[in-house]
Amino acid sequence: MDRINDYRRIIKELLQEYAQYSPFGGEIDMETIFDEAQNRYQLTALGWKGKKRIHGSVIHIDIKGNKVWLQHDSTDAEIANQLIERGIPANDIVLGFQPEHYRQYSGFAVK
Repeated sequence: MDRINDYRRIIKELLQEYAQYSPFGGEIDMETIFDEAQNRYQLTALGWKGKKRIHGSVIHIDIKGNKVWLQHDSTDAEIANQLIERGIPANDIVLGFQPEHYRQYSGFAVK
C-alpha cells in the first residue's frame, strides 16, 4: 500500500505543478481534480479564449490495481517519462491512450 500512496503523492505533485502554468491566450484556469477514493486524477483547462469556450482534460491519470494508467496526455511534455523521473517504474505505467496491441512496443506496461 505504501507504493500506491507514493504513486498518489507523485501524481498529485506533478499535476499541481502543471496547474501553475497559464495557457497562452484567453482567460483559462487550470484545475486539478483528485478523487483518491476512486484513484482518479486530472488536470483540466476551463475558461474562454475570445468567444470560444475551453473545457477539457489536459492530463488524466488513474491508478488501477498496482499500475498507473496514463489515460490522456494532451501536453508535449511526455508525462509518462516525468512519472519515471519522479520514481514510478516504467513497468508500473500503462499508456491507456494506446491500443493494447501497441503497448508491447512502448517500453511501458501492457496492462
